[in-house]
Amino acid sequence: MSEHRQELWLIRHGETEWSTAKQHTGRTDIPLTPTGEGQAIAVGRSLAGRQFALVLCSPLRRARETCRLAGYGDAANLTDDLLEWDYGIYEGKTTQDIRLEHPDWSIWTTSVFNGESIEQVGRRAQRVIDQALTVGGDVALFGHAHLLRVLTACWLGLPPEAGRLFVLGTASMSVLGYERETRVISRWNVSHEVRT
Repeated sequence: MSEHRQELWLIRHGETEWSTAKQHTGRTDIPLTPTGEGQAIAVGRSLAGRQFALVLCSPLRRARETCRLAGYGDAANLTDDLLEWDYGIYEGKTTQDIRLEHPDWSIWTTSVFNGESIEQVGRRAQRVIDQALTVGGDVALFGHAHLLRVLTACWLGLPPEAGRLFVLGTASMSVLGYERETRVISRWNVSHEVRT
């Protein structure tokens, strides 16, 4: 019989007006749309009351609401380490708009004035992993796309900017785990059927 190794369940928050418009949403605290609320409920149906040794959640409203609607609000521990990347001067802007002035711009390769460096985001992500590894069971992380992508890179032993390789849709669920002693992605960017 194979021994169950710890898993990290990554849940990105549901849809917001800014995620639909593809605006960089760092620390702006905006709510879920009605579709986003439905997505969060669908996440809860998919998890079907699964028990976690620890539930960590970003304190931003879109993540907290996703966590609550998925059925884990009472278990959630809020942590600033799961906050989305502080985009500084790029907050609220789309990549398309920014590239009108800077054609080769990418959040993954640009210094962020008045925001966080990718190294700072990577350090926060590593602290989340370190905290998760202190508990004796699976951990749910309710957070944001870029932060969870950087966290995945850190989990795999890659540099933080390798997060650019891992796309995450709204209200998607991903699982990081092990194959024997090697850290792996077990499931990635799984979406859920929203019932109307």
